[in-house]
Amino acid sequence: MTDRHRFPRMIPLATTGLLIALSAASGCASKSAGPTTAALGGVATRGSASSSFIAALGNGIIGQNANVKLSGADRQRALEAEYRALEAAPGGQPVVWQGNGMRGSVVAAAPYQVGSQNCRQYSHTVTAGTADNVARGVACRNANGTWTPLT
Repeated sequence: MTDRHRFPRMIPLATTGLLIALSAASGCASKSAGPTTAALGGVATRGSASSSFIAALGNGIIGQNANVKLSGADRQRALEAEYRALEAAPGGQPVVWQGNGMRGSVVAAAPYQVGSQNCRQYSHTVTAGTADNVARGVACRNANGTWTPLT
């Protein structure tokens, strides 16, 4: 009896490797149609960003808007959304957050080079009740991976 008769359903190794590669590539190519959620109820939905990276944002661009009064927990959610938008969100895709009586959305534009740094323009809208407060700015990525808003 030949190997062919004992294992009639074997798939050649090259075909198996191709199927695995195509499966992995299709997972990488998927796009989310909706906004990225930074945090819901204080729990990050896509992993928690490093506190040192968020601390490097300072007050972010939303901290430059005197009309916005955020609690400590809401400020943390807002800064995490700014970090996530700058770090990973595709240009134009909102990163939303929900707080205690407030919610927000951060939208970063496509990255661009300034010298050796990657920079992004972005806006942060905070909604309290029916009032929207919008802050706009630019942040550049430092060599250590942190983002610094330009003032």
